[in-house]
Amino acid sequence: MQLLQDAHFWEAVGLAALIAGLIYLKVPGMAVAALDARATKIQAQLDEATKLREEAERLLAEIKTQREASELQAESIVAMARDEAARMAEDAKVKLDEQIKRRGEMAERRIALAESQAAAEVKAAAADLAAQAAEAVLAARLAAATTDPLVDPAVAALATKFQ
Repeated sequence: MQLLQDAHFWEAVGLAALIAGLIYLKVPGMAVAALDARATKIQAQLDEATKLREEAERLLAEIKTQREASELQAESIVAMARDEAARMAEDAKVKLDEQIKRRGEMAERRIALAESQAAAEVKAAAADLAAQAAEAVLAARLAAATTDPLVDPAVAALATKFQ
């Protein structure tokens, strides 16, 4: 009977009754079910996080691939633009050289035409001057010939003899 008066005994009995009541009410099963539900929820979140991470990694890889392709395309566009600019510069240089040559030839033709016109004008002026000089010389000779002292009396004498 001494056992019935011991406080530890009653503590043990109360604890056993409490555990038996909890088992009877299926509290451990509910706790395990709640923990399992929480574990399932956490596992679902982890699975979703894993899926999101995998999708993010896939998107990152896609973006890296697209970026690399874009960079390659940009490099090819820049290279084509450089080639086109070099070709256009070469074409412009050739066209400029041709235009300079054409204008030089045109200037030479104009100079030759101006020279020939100047030569023709000089020849015409020389011919006019020569004609004027010849006219002046002939006029002077004719004037001198009409006043010749030997010819004038002879012509007068001829005129009287024919009458």
